[in-house]
Amino acid sequence: MRALFAALCAGLIACPAALDAQVMEQPSGPPVRVAEGLVQGKMLSDGVRAWLGVPFAEPPVRDLRWRDPQPHRPWQGVWIADRFAPECIQPLRSRAINHYFGEEATSEDCLYLNIWAPPAPPPQGTRYPVMVWIYGGGFNIGSAAMANYAGEPLAKKGVVYVSIGYRVGPLGFFAHPDLSAEQGGASGNYGLKDQVAALKWVRANIAAFGGDPERVTIAGQSAGSMSVSLLQASPAAKGLFHRVIGMSGGAFDAAMAPIPLAEAEAEGVALQRAAGASSLTALRDLTADRLIDVAATLRRRAVTVDGQVVREAPAASFAGKRFNDVPVMVGFTRDESFRSLGSLSGVASYRQAVRTQFPVNADAILAAYPAGTDAQVRRAARDIERDASVGRQMAGWAAAQAANGRSPAYAYFFTRTHPYTPGVTFADHDPATVGAYHTGDVPYWLGTLDSLNRFRTTRNWTAADRALSDAMMDAVVRFAATGNPGPAWPAFDPARPRMMQLDLERRVVAWPNHAVLPRLNETPPPPSGPGRVRD
Repeated sequence: MRALFAALCAGLIACPAALDAQVMEQPSGPPVRVAEGLVQGKMLSDGVRAWLGVPFAEPPVRDLRWRDPQPHRPWQGVWIADRFAPECIQPLRSRAINHYFGEEATSEDCLYLNIWAPPAPPPQGTRYPVMVWIYGGGFNIGSAAMANYAGEPLAKKGVVYVSIGYRVGPLGFFAHPDLSAEQGGASGNYGLKDQVAALKWVRANIAAFGGDPERVTIAGQSAGSMSVSLLQASPAAKGLFHRVIGMSGGAFDAAMAPIPLAEAEAEGVALQRAAGASSLTALRDLTADRLIDVAATLRRRAVTVDGQVVREAPAASFAGKRFNDVPVMVGFTRDESFRSLGSLSGVASYRQAVRTQFPVNADAILAAYPAGTDAQVRRAARDIERDASVGRQMAGWAAAQAANGRSPAYAYFFTRTHPYTPGVTFADHDPATVGAYHTGDVPYWLGTLDSLNRFRTTRNWTAADRALSDAMMDAVVRFAATGNPGPAWPAFDPARPRMMQLDLERRVVAWPNHAVLPRLNETPPPPSGPGRVRD
């Protein structure tokens, strides 16, 4: 067919310059039937079968903006799923940042998912475990098509991997009194509702791709991990998954808990006023990029207690045994945090910062995180910042599961610093000081190390890095298949909290500073001046 097309181009007709970018690649096999119709995927070079850009809901545009996701209408013919759909509209990012994978098309029409399946169908009478990836990005950015979230490596290891799109920013997380009146008394959390809709689609259709709808693991990092914690606590997601993986984020402390509906509605009214819109109809008529620009000027929080997807804070759901009791795997990286002690110049400023931010528990905290020299200040401060935010969140999650559930929890601590290419620079962090940073573990878990060298060589990956990634992927596959990441991983025990340290050498360690974590619960004071630039 391509030869015939080339001959026609040579002598008979004018042909598009981008012909090679538009050709249909090798099909993945016969079209797959899903509830809405037939879907045709493609075969990747290593034999993995992929279906990219499969719709799971109607486009949330025009009158469907700020409404619950609606089931997609059936189609005639075959849906060609050979390329990614646009990411949900959001601010674009600089090419100079660390996790730059190339700008994607953006649109409000973005409720699509991607599926990667192993090269061969499962043995007769069996099905592959399923892993559904929920991207992070602070509920403001993120994409199911990012190269570091690709599912090809895990699919080669025997998992049907799905990445889902969901609305972000003011298009996905926006409450308003008029919306609440329109929608039965509550509004907001449309991005979370998209996640639930995608999981319902997976449950109904994933068997057609060789996946087991009774062995679905939901996994996410940062805001994706926050989403996973909220879904585990949500009755709206009951029966849609059977294990959870949370990486560096969970709604298990006051700073990350969902906010009351009235507060979210007030923030929605503030956005309306800032946008100069006279009504909800006028807001729906505004262009999406205008809404994003206005939202960027305001203090806005994402997740609200809507009485539907989010009925209460996850800690309360777990304590009341109103949660989805499934095996849990959670953890964090050594040098990440969602909190800052501010600019520190030495031991004296470190001690003063601790006393300012933790006036009740300062003595206990300084004893647990000693810094007797200026050289020790950076490590101690980083550990406090991490433990007072993401460390507490993940410990709270593991403890809530252990105290209230029958299923086990497992924990990890990622400490590997990437082997950066000498001289490489980024706009958003310094390779010399960034350490084991927030999101730095994701390409190891998903086997996507090479995504960070896609446009320029930023890492000189070693055989040991690839071995670490391979071991971490194996743990994910075992967990997705059985609910246990492996015999070397200890189940979380609050009487003796241990976790798997993930580095070039892997070993079980005590949970860092676990005994002092309850002392780190004081609300930080509002910033009084410029703080330290985050790595």
